[in-house]
Amino acid sequence: MMMPDHSQTIHDVDRAPTRLIDRHRWSLTLVLGVLAIALAHALDHVTWSIVRDANVYERDWGRLLRMLGYLPTWLIIAIGCWTSDYPRDGWKWRGGLLFVAPVAGGALAELLKLCVRRLRPDPDHFHYAFRAISDHPFGNGGLGMPSSHTLVAFAGATALAHVFPKAAWLWYALAVGCAITRVLTVAHFLSDTVVAAVLGFLVGDVLSRLWSRAVFAHSSLSRSFS
Repeated sequence: MMMPDHSQTIHDVDRAPTRLIDRHRWSLTLVLGVLAIALAHALDHVTWSIVRDANVYERDWGRLLRMLGYLPTWLIIAIGCWTSDYPRDGWKWRGGLLFVAPVAGGALAELLKLCVRRLRPDPDHFHYAFRAISDHPFGNGGLGMPSSHTLVAFAGATALAHVFPKAAWLWYALAVGCAITRVLTVAHFLSDTVVAAVLGFLVGDVLSRLWSRAVFAHSSLSRSFS
């Protein structure tokens, strides 16, 4: 079998991929990701100076977009999928993925913050500042690279794009909106969010393929003993 893309619904575990990674597609994704990250760093000063709206979270649409980077939001979505799918064969596929992908994205973001240690933007002076490892080595308060909200949002959006491929554009648009709000409030540099978006996509894509393959293998094994 050939690996399904976003034009196929992976909810049907009988169509799970036999290949985990399309190397050509991943190579292209990585190249584009590196270019996007480099461009974002080049634009950090411009966006820090111009793209500002301190009141974005006082508006309903701003709060809505930020919620895409909030883990309990994904728990609610996962519970909805579990409830809808049960007791169908392979019912854990959608709900499990839609919770595990954002959680993995959030955990990766927090780990990388402790490794990179770049501080959040100073609203009055543009500069990159880093915290010494000796200064709160296991505390991530005030650290901004990468954006946790954005990484969670993109990991979840990518998982949703695998589960509901026809609406992939909508899930990614919401994730982009979440990232934009983080820049508008000067909570993150543009590069913080772009790095998070690239990593979030990779996390969501890998877990979607791993998860579908595992469910397919379990389903096939169950049928062989039935």
